[in-house]
Amino acid sequence: ATVSVLYCHPHQMSLRCYNRLTREGTVFFLCDVQERFRTTIYKMDHVIQTSKMMVEASKILSIPCVVTEQYPKALLRTVEEIDISGLKVFEKTKFSMITDEVKDHLKTLGDRKTAVIFGIESHVCLYQTCLDLLDDEWKVHVVVDGVSSSKQLNRETALRQLENASNQIHITSAECVLFDLMRDSKADNFKEISNLVKKQNEALEKISSL
Repeated sequence: ATVSVLYCHPHQMSLRCYNRLTREGTVFFLCDVQERFRTTIYKMDHVIQTSKMMVEASKILSIPCVVTEQYPKALLRTVEEIDISGLKVFEKTKFSMITDEVKDHLKTLGDRKTAVIFGIESHVCLYQTCLDLLDDEWKVHVVVDGVSSSKQLNRETALRQLENASNQIHITSAECVLFDLMRDSKADNFKEISNLVKKQNEALEKISSL
């Protein structure tokens, strides 16, 4: 079965392409949103809030979500606001999420080859994960309102580098991802996703946003 659709303007093939998201073809990636980073990451509250929403959405939509934790002995576990119960969590020392264990896990998920990624840090672990996914012929959607670094400059630089790296990397937003997965207000789970987005927007009014 076809799990993703790639679009290019027929007369402008040199321009950027875009990859429509499908529930059957997508995997979410939560990168290292851990307690030790709570006070050191630029606009961390926004990253946590968006990551929380995306993980909840993955469960509603039955989309696999891969979770990593960078050296949790020192950097502690995923922040408590994000409910990762029932999800596969991989400890790592490698910066990229794409460890041998994660590669083996991805093979069990079928023909999914589109990644939606959020977490930290933009210029290190998340950046290298995106490049590794590209090397493995994945298409990558980076959730701009769910990623950050310790310094704003590093965040902005990483996003710019990723956008320029390949036409298979797409800088997007959490809402854009979720409503692209919906397609139609009559879709299954639309009301749940819509309510989730509403809660997200209400929560963002109370914090310092990206």
